[in-house]
Amino acid sequence: MSQLFSPVQLGSMQLDNRIVIAPMCQYSAQQGNAQHWHSVHLGHLALSGAALLIIEATAVEPAGRISPYDLGLWDDNNEQALTDRIKEIRGLSDIKVGIQLGHAGRKASTDVPWEGGEQLGPQQGGWQTVAPSALAYAEGENAPLALTPSQLDALTQKFVDSARRAVRAGVDLIEIHAAHGYLLHQFLSPLSNQRTDQYGGSLENRMRYPLEVFKAVKEAVDPSVVVGLRLSATDWVAGGWDEAQSVTFCQQLEALNCDYLHVSSGGLSPQQKISVGPNYQVSFANTIRQQVSIPVIAVGLITEPQQAEDIITDGEADLVALARGILYDPRWPWHAAAALNAEVKAPPQYLRCEPHGVKGTLISSERKE
Repeated sequence: MSQLFSPVQLGSMQLDNRIVIAPMCQYSAQQGNAQHWHSVHLGHLALSGAALLIIEATAVEPAGRISPYDLGLWDDNNEQALTDRIKEIRGLSDIKVGIQLGHAGRKASTDVPWEGGEQLGPQQGGWQTVAPSALAYAEGENAPLALTPSQLDALTQKFVDSARRAVRAGVDLIEIHAAHGYLLHQFLSPLSNQRTDQYGGSLENRMRYPLEVFKAVKEAVDPSVVVGLRLSATDWVAGGWDEAQSVTFCQQLEALNCDYLHVSSGGLSPQQKISVGPNYQVSFANTIRQQVSIPVIAVGLITEPQQAEDIITDGEADLVALARGILYDPRWPWHAAAALNAEVKAPPQYLRCEPHGVKGTLISSERKE
């Protein structure tokens, strides 16, 4: 039996298989509100056969957006737009739905990637960024303002408020974004955090604010809601955040009843030197998995069915997450099930599309109106 297509438990939630659709920014919202693009984007991914769909990084306040077109969840309009999109998904599929909540920190106020992704000044529709310390992400960029302790308290409440909005909108899972060089990652790394108060200096102090945010969100939602965290296991820069610190951080999260860990890497510094190749981040997930007892999700150039199967079978991770690969092939789980002699859910309208050689791979999913 395929291990990739075996069930797995995340907190109170059981998943039919171990394929996760990772959060992927679409830069297509208006004032933080999900649009028709999100209906199409999320709708076809909901039909993919993956067990869990995590909606893109969603800002907890306007200043936390990566670009002016990021999804947000800071007001009633945002909440209603998200509610409408999730209702659409529920009418098509029984896939579990999560959302990633975050704040871009010093990496906020940038143009969309297809326009170059450069920092936007106020005259270009940008805004003043904030961070643990007044250190710009890249040379030539405007420096962020260092957040005060009272501002941090207020921002924690914004994470809580957005989490409650997400639950009202109908999500099954909340993922706290502490990866890819965004605000919570900026607190973790000594390269971006040069504070001298209780939130800077030692590893204990640098972990303090991300742990406070996680704890506040976990306590604010019902225990039935799965709450996990995505982290970058290393900055890929000497003297920065690294694997050993990540293990300690993950053990602290487990002690706070974190339901799962989603392990990525990089994004904090332009000086990063990443060795990119198939499974290039899986070893980080494996290292962390050996030191915690909660499920671990691996990600990073996982593109082939047998490759994903081997990650699970070899015990390197409990689940695998697909991002660009599933955008390129949104029926990847169908094809993986055929390759691994497994079964996967598909809409009954599509059951007759199976090639003759793999008849029986697709099984009917229940539709929920």
